[in-house]
Amino acid sequence: MKKKKLNLRDIKPNSEKEHSHDDGHNHSKGSNNFKAYSAAIVSFVMLIIGITLDYFDINFFRDWIRIVWYIIAYIPVGFPVVKEGWKSIKKGDVFTEFFLMSIATIGAFIIGEYPEGVAVMLFYAVGELFQSTAVNRAKSNIKALLDVRPKEALVYRNKDYVSVNPEAVNIGEKIQVRVGEKVPLDGVFLSEKGSFNTAALTGESKPDTIAKGEKVFAGSINLNGVIEIETTKEFKDSSIARILDMVQNATARKSKTELFIRKFARIYTPIVVFLAIGVTLLPYFIVDGYVFRDWLYRALIFLVISCPCALVISIPLGYFGGLGAASKNGILFKGASFLDAMTKINTLVMDKTGTVTKGVFKIKKVKAISWEETEFMKYLMAMEEQSTHPIAKAILEYKANGADFNATKVSEIAGKGLKGIVNGKTVLVGNKALMTANNIEVAKEIDTIVESIVLVSIGNKFAGYVVIADELKEDAKETITNLHKVGISKIMMLSGDKDSITQKVASQLNIEKAKGGLLPEDKLNEVETLKQNSKNKIAFIGDGINDAPVLAASDVGIAMGGLGSDVAIETADVIIQTDQPSKVVKAIKISRSTRKIVWQNIILAFGVKIVVLILGAGGLATMWEAVFADVGVALLAILNAVRLQRMQWR
Repeated sequence: MKKKKLNLRDIKPNSEKEHSHDDGHNHSKGSNNFKAYSAAIVSFVMLIIGITLDYFDINFFRDWIRIVWYIIAYIPVGFPVVKEGWKSIKKGDVFTEFFLMSIATIGAFIIGEYPEGVAVMLFYAVGELFQSTAVNRAKSNIKALLDVRPKEALVYRNKDYVSVNPEAVNIGEKIQVRVGEKVPLDGVFLSEKGSFNTAALTGESKPDTIAKGEKVFAGSINLNGVIEIETTKEFKDSSIARILDMVQNATARKSKTELFIRKFARIYTPIVVFLAIGVTLLPYFIVDGYVFRDWLYRALIFLVISCPCALVISIPLGYFGGLGAASKNGILFKGASFLDAMTKINTLVMDKTGTVTKGVFKIKKVKAISWEETEFMKYLMAMEEQSTHPIAKAILEYKANGADFNATKVSEIAGKGLKGIVNGKTVLVGNKALMTANNIEVAKEIDTIVESIVLVSIGNKFAGYVVIADELKEDAKETITNLHKVGISKIMMLSGDKDSITQKVASQLNIEKAKGGLLPEDKLNEVETLKQNSKNKIAFIGDGINDAPVLAASDVGIAMGGLGSDVAIETADVIIQTDQPSKVVKAIKISRSTRKIVWQNIILAFGVKIVVLILGAGGLATMWEAVFADVGVALLAILNAVRLQRMQWR
C-alpha cells in the first residue's frame, strides 16, 4: 500500500525550516504548524459539541440539523482524505488507507453513526499529524547533525581576502577562517596552532587541537583566533560534502524488513477489504434474523482496523531513529539495510595500522654503542632528513642539543636503507640486510626485537640502533573485550606489517588469531576462506587503500573515516568518523536495538489488529476499538521508535 502526503499533514522538518532575518524568530514554522492542526481542532470542537447536544437530547439538534452539523465537522479532516483516495483510484491504486478510511467513515454516516464517522476520521487525521511530525523529526535529526554546509569561503586573491562560494575555491588556494566560522574546505593548517569543534563530523564534543601542517576538515568550527588553511580538495570532494551525500543516500536504502512490510501491506489490505465484504454479505446465507445494518457496521470496523499505518510508518521511523542515533555517535551507516546486516555479524576481521594502532610511529628506544646518545642521533637525523619515510618523520621529532649535522652524497639503497657522508664519515642507516651487505657486524640482541628497528653504522662500525613503534589506540584493548561481550565469537587481525609486530599487537589485545606480512590479495583470500562457511557473517574494519577489496567482499565493510583513505571510505558500508575502534561496539548495539524496536512494533501492530479483527467480526468491538487498533497502535509504535534517539550506548 502506497504512503502519500496529505495537505492536512504538510509539516516541514526542522532542517527545511525558513529562517527569518528580521528578529531571528521562525514565524513560518509556527504558522505551518497551526495550519496543519487547525482542521483537526475545528472538527474536534464540533464533535464534542455535537456529542454533548446528543447526550442532553436538545430538541433543535435533530434530523437534518444534526446530519448537517456532523457533515460540517467531518469535512475539515475528511475531505483531504477522500480527495487523496479519489486521486489514487484514478491512478489505478485502489487499496490505499485513504480509500479504506473514506469508505469506513462514509459507511458510518450511511447507517446513521455520525459521531463515530467523524471521530474515526478525526483520530486518523490526528494520528497522521503525529506520525508525520515524528518522521520529519527523525529525518531532520539526521540532517541536523550534518547541517554544517559552509555558506562562504574567504579566499586570498589579488592580495586580499574575498568572500566566494566554497565550490568556487580551487585546490592549493589559501583561505581564512574567523572565530566561530565553519571551515569551508578540507586543507592543511598553515597557522601555528588551532582549536576546532568537530562534533558534526565525529560526534565528539571535545575540541580538537591542530598544529601547523596537520589536516583540517570541512565542517569543523574554528574556536579561537583567525586561522589560515591551504586547500587540498575541491568542495565536492571534501569530508562534509561526502558525509552529506552518504546521509542523504542512507535514508533511501531500505532494509529487507521494511521492503517486506511494504510488499505485505499491498497484499494484506485488499484481502481484508474482500473479507469485509464477506462479513457483510455471507451471514445472509448463514445467520437467522440477518440484519444488514449490523453486519455492515461490523464490516466497517474491519476496514478501519485493516489500515496498516502502524507498520508502514513506524518501521521506517525505527530505522530513521537508528540511523540518527548512530550519526550522533559519529557512526554513519550508508543505509538501513546495513543496520540489519550488522545485527547478524559474528566474525570480525581487522586491519592493524590505523585501525587499532594510531598509524603514527614514535621512537620507543635509542641504543647508542660507543657514542653519546645526542651525537649518535645527530648523525642519524642528518641522514633521515633526506628521506620521506614515516619512520624518518618519527626520528626527526627527536630533539638533539647543539648544532645539527649535514649529510652529503646520500643515496637510497632499495629495500635496505640510506648511505651517505656526515662529518667526513660514511654513515649507513637501514635494516640488517644493509649492514650485512657492507660487512658490518651488528649486535645479536637486535634479533630479539620484534618492533621496527633502524640500524646505524658510523665510520664502517656498528654505532647502535633505534626502535620505532606504532602506538595502540587508547580504546583498542577495551574494544576487543567488549566485542566478545556483545557476542562476536571470532576476531582476527590481518596486516601488511611484518608478522612479528602483528603477533605482538594481537597478543597485547588478546586477539587469538593474527597474520602479518600480507598483501591486499592475501587479506582478500583470508576473508574469502572465512566466507566459505555460511555460518560466518563477517565485518571487516580497515582504513587504507589496500583494504578496499576486503571491505567490498565482507558482509559489512567498516572504514575509519577520519584518517582513512577516500577509496576505503567510498567502498565501506559503515564509516567510523572518530577513528575509534570502540565505536564498532556501539554500532552493533545500535543496530540490534533498532531491529529489536522494529520487531516490537511489528508484533504490537499485528497482535492488536488480529484481536480486534476477531472481536469486530463477532460483533464485540465498536468503531472506537477499531480506532485504537489503527491510530492508537500507530502512535504507540511511533513512541517506541522515537526511544532510539534518546538511548545512551556505552
